[in-house]
Amino acid sequence: MDADFVIGLAGKAVYTVLKASAPMLAIGLAVGLVISIFQAMTHIQEQTLAFVPKIVAVLASVLIFGPWVLNTLVDFTYNLLNNLYKYIG
Repeated sequence: MDADFVIGLAGKAVYTVLKASAPMLAIGLAVGLVISIFQAMTHIQEQTLAFVPKIVAVLASVLIFGPWVLNTLVDFTYNLLNNLYKYIG
């Protein structure tokens, strides 16, 4: 097992984590942007107004995208463990 193989495997792991977390991050970003625009237009500077809708939106996205995220992580883990003999030597 050489350094290029380890770096490639780490890259696949990071890509899988980013792919699995992307829906929640995107929805949280979109809701935060909408709330920030609303706060700027109404001059309301309440901090909890920014956090509570984002928490609810991210929770809803976890419920919606949860099965897809689980399948993505299980597929990566299955491929990793199924090819374990290649990694050992």
